[in-house]
Amino acid sequence: MSFRLTAVRWLAALLGVLALQARAAEIPDRPEKLTFPPLAYEPPNPADHRVALASGPVAYVVEDPLLPLVNVTVLVRTGQYTEPPGKAGLSDLAGTLLVRGGTESRTAEELEERLSFLAAIMNSAIGETQGSVRLNLLSKDLDEGLAILREVLTRPRFQENKLQLQKDQMLQAMRQRNDDAADIETRERDWLAFGHDFWANRLPTAPSVQGIGRQDLLAFHKRWFHPRNFVVAVSGDFRRADMVARLEKLFADWPFQGEAAPDIPADHTLAPAGVYLVDKDVNQGRVSLLLPGIRRDHPDYFAVMLMNDVLGGGGFTSRIMNRVRSEEGLAYSAGSAFPGGVYYPLVFRAGFQSKSRTVAYATSLVVEEMKRIAAEPVTDEELHTAKRSFIDTFPRNFATRAQVAAIFADDEFTGRFQRDPHYWRDYRDRVDKVTAQDIRRVAAQWLAPSRLVILAVGQRQDILAGHPDHAVHLKDLTPGPVTELPLRDPLTLEPIAATP
Repeated sequence: MSFRLTAVRWLAALLGVLALQARAAEIPDRPEKLTFPPLAYEPPNPADHRVALASGPVAYVVEDPLLPLVNVTVLVRTGQYTEPPGKAGLSDLAGTLLVRGGTESRTAEELEERLSFLAAIMNSAIGETQGSVRLNLLSKDLDEGLAILREVLTRPRFQENKLQLQKDQMLQAMRQRNDDAADIETRERDWLAFGHDFWANRLPTAPSVQGIGRQDLLAFHKRWFHPRNFVVAVSGDFRRADMVARLEKLFADWPFQGEAAPDIPADHTLAPAGVYLVDKDVNQGRVSLLLPGIRRDHPDYFAVMLMNDVLGGGGFTSRIMNRVRSEEGLAYSAGSAFPGGVYYPLVFRAGFQSKSRTVAYATSLVVEEMKRIAAEPVTDEELHTAKRSFIDTFPRNFATRAQVAAIFADDEFTGRFQRDPHYWRDYRDRVDKVTAQDIRRVAAQWLAPSRLVILAVGQRQDILAGHPDHAVHLKDLTPGPVTELPLRDPLTLEPIAATP
């Protein structure tokens, strides 16, 4: 009996070894030879989660019983673009203090203490084109949490000492505006990209912030924070019908009327082609190359997206990174971005940091790559890599129920759902249909050197002199003149007179 059992075990082991050898023979010897079956994945349908509440807002309600938590986000149609003249910084203050400044029945300290007791997270903010109030808490405390959210949305306190503290912190941050070359580059780049008078470039100054009082915050809040301006995302441990009823109650019988948010102003102008220099004594010069951009609903958007991925948006697989960093060693990082604007066209931007003496040469390499992608088709491998980077990572957009609710609420807020309700269903097909000819066509159309704006922040003399080993000068890379931009007073943003 023992002999038979041993023989069976030996036979099983032998068969196991043979099976492993057979499987090993099927394994390719190189990673690129691996093959995988197509990923079968369909994104959720926004219509399945959309609810038009009788009390005003549109809500996206997504059940998620995995954890005993609920996430509520209220998006608000307001932003920097709704600030009254001379009140730059008002929306930022209102957004921060909506939660941190307390409510009618609770001081800021009492509200913070109660939220901590509930192990709840609640915050608020107002950016350029959108406000938000977010709440995360245990599902067992949902009734109390929604009651607190209601009071925050309808009766914020904007506590005076919290307002003064926030203003002091804003003024302190302003004093540091010229300390970091990155901050200077961002500020000047935005002015060049959209113009000094564009609403998003009306930055807070010491006079504008000091002139903001509590009554300004209360008036701003009552003007924009009402259900007609809300879009809601809710996910977590609840039943859909029950949550819809709670949301109806949350937004019913609003205590003030408010106004409908205006359209976001879209008029802006890119600076004339040329070189723009800011003299700053730093080790690394910072460079931005700018060109006119597109909106995300433009017919060329997907071709532009893939073109930019090959050119400079794909990290170490992109041409700009390989040319400027890997081959020449002129920068730690280099790349490009070509975002599609939601409300108005954004700009194309390529950028890097390099020693001031090599700024001109590194810029010339970026310009060469921009011209090359417009002059000759991308390779099959480049196109395949770019497509897979978007298609294969597509499911990550919907990895959690909270992401599902958030992405659909954002589409509702920005109008994408109304204009293109099947955007996510068709996304991968639109990516896959882009050809090498499409990429070459959009590159030739959108990467026009004749309109190139080059911004450099660094040591002026070294940037203009260039490197002795490379006979390249910035002024030769764009048809416009060289313009020196002054540093600005950090508190007033008025130009500082240059030292002779």
